[in-house]
Amino acid sequence: MPIRTAEIAVNWLGVETTARLIELGRFFVYVADVLKQTFRHPVRTSLVFQQLEFIGNQSLNIILMTGFFTGAVFGLQIGGIFQIFKAEGLMGAATAKALTRELAPLMTGFLISGRVGSAMTAEIATMRVNEQIDAMEAMAVDPVNYLVVPRFIASVAIIPMLCIVFIFIGVIGAYMTGVGIFRVDVGIFIEKMTQIVNTRDIWNGLQKSVVFSVLMCLIACRYGLQASGGAKGVGVATTNSVVVSLLAILGCDVIITYLQVKF
Repeated sequence: MPIRTAEIAVNWLGVETTARLIELGRFFVYVADVLKQTFRHPVRTSLVFQQLEFIGNQSLNIILMTGFFTGAVFGLQIGGIFQIFKAEGLMGAATAKALTRELAPLMTGFLISGRVGSAMTAEIATMRVNEQIDAMEAMAVDPVNYLVVPRFIASVAIIPMLCIVFIFIGVIGAYMTGVGIFRVDVGIFIEKMTQIVNTRDIWNGLQKSVVFSVLMCLIACRYGLQASGGAKGVGVATTNSVVVSLLAILGCDVIITYLQVKF
């Protein structure tokens, strides 16, 4: 009996591993197709600008509010610690360092995945279950070129800019906390921040935001294209795309941070 149970477990593990490897291989084929279509003319500029407005302009309010509160809360936390050592003047530098290297790209990725990624998946999945994508293929319109590529180009172009906005407004939140609550001198706050935070820190944060934007868009559109099963299938695809996007962002964040620190 124990031998039979072990055999079933091994068979199940083999089937699941094989299925995951096949799905991973299909995803890489899909990514290669998206990249190939991205550099193929003509680019559907009208669709790209529509997505730029949807991803960038319509996400700006939530980025501004979240960035301000994140900088203010982080400033309160770090300021309380620095106050013990009479080093409140460093709170601006510490907050800006954390925002540029980690908090801004990660929080931007999370927010955009929750708002934009879910909308991308739901829209494409609805088209899939309503057979609109099948109609496109019947009319010789490539769904990847028409649906995925404009979203991909817009995501890579605008999300790093949203990350810069997050950093800027986050520093303002920390500034108001430091000057208003901890009575940090304005000159010291700015001087320490400019001394400690350098161009490489900003560049490292932007590198992460580019990678996160690629992951978010590719995963969201992939789940939308694979959706099936009517309205329920749309909901399942949307939920799975957001969860997988967040996990992928966290996993890549660890790898990118290690490489940036190491090299």
